[in-house]
Amino acid sequence: MTIGMIGLGRMGLSIAERLHNAGYDVIGFDFSPEASVQAKNIGIDIVDSVIHVIQKARVIWLMVPQGKPVDDILETCNSYFQAGDIIIDGGNSNFHDSIRRYKELEKLHVSLLDCGTSGGLHGRDLGYCLMVGGDQEVYEKLTPVFKIIAAPDGCAYMGPSGSGHYVKMVHNGIEYALLQAYAEGFHMLHDGEFKNLDLEKISNVWQHGSIIRSWILELAHDVFTQDQDFKNISGAIGENATGQWTVDEAKKQQIPVDMIERALALRALSRQSGGNYATKLVALLRKQFGGHPVTKI
Repeated sequence: MTIGMIGLGRMGLSIAERLHNAGYDVIGFDFSPEASVQAKNIGIDIVDSVIHVIQKARVIWLMVPQGKPVDDILETCNSYFQAGDIIIDGGNSNFHDSIRRYKELEKLHVSLLDCGTSGGLHGRDLGYCLMVGGDQEVYEKLTPVFKIIAAPDGCAYMGPSGSGHYVKMVHNGIEYALLQAYAEGFHMLHDGEFKNLDLEKISNVWQHGSIIRSWILELAHDVFTQDQDFKNISGAIGENATGQWTVDEAKKQQIPVDMIERALALRALSRQSGGNYATKLVALLRKQFGGHPVTKI
């Protein structure tokens, strides 16, 4: 099977590499020459346009920013699709957009799977968590592909079109609240009653048997092995749209998400004020798992 990969950024390149290493023919395209060179160096067959990807592969994985970039690519390739083609949107698209695109492509007898993808920089080596929505028979046809990309037991069918990106949206909302909770706790340990507590030691012992052990805590430990004061970085936290979508959808369904909403508001406040110790830690954690930039001061 030949698989086309459109978007060869950090996660797209890692997915392409896992497929290539498993023996799949991977046709790749990225608008960035640097990303294309990097992909070519690991054995990906690079072409010079999205149209050439569509012409050579019947299964296409999109790993591009949500919104207009996805629609632009689909519109560009519209007349080149063949009946039976399968498009996998592995980015953080809004689930409403995914449902709309599914219906539009269905008219062309082209299938769309919306695949929420989590794993960040570490997915290359550990495998990704894949949450897939769309037609179940199409998902089952591509299960061998998903299993190569995913961590062990890290892939599952969620339900009809849009459900994969819906589950990933909620996942990201939870991530916002978890990061903020850990960061506020370590802020107390750093600046509270007892001075000079060793956060590296605390984050390590918490990983062994404690109720709050997690991968985020492991990443926090990695941060504290390098620095515990964060004097030279800004506390401004970036974000993508999924946190706000989670809050908006919760309000629409009249479901309280107070923790997620507060975490989202604190991120916006951090970009206005420069943040504090807790938001600095959140920014550093986002760099650890996703490669998101941290501003120096």
